Amino acid sequence: MKPKFQKGDKVSWNSEAGRVSGTIIKIHTKDFDYKGYTHHASEDSPQYEIKSDKSDHIAAHKESALTKI
Repeated sequence: MKPKFQKGDKVSWNSEAGRVSGTIIKIHTKDFDYKGYTHHASEDSPQYEIKSDKSDHIAAHKESALTKI
């Protein structure tokens, strides 16, 4: 299954601080370690690394948490 989003897409998501936006920098289709935790990903359920627009913070999210802007 093709990922819903592509590298370079602008997306937004909810965080503790409210709505945040950023750019997808990497798409994971296999389990990966990030910030000390194993994040589960597959071809059918990819996870995305996103760089925040307002800071250099990198977040990892599932497709269902993201909205294309």
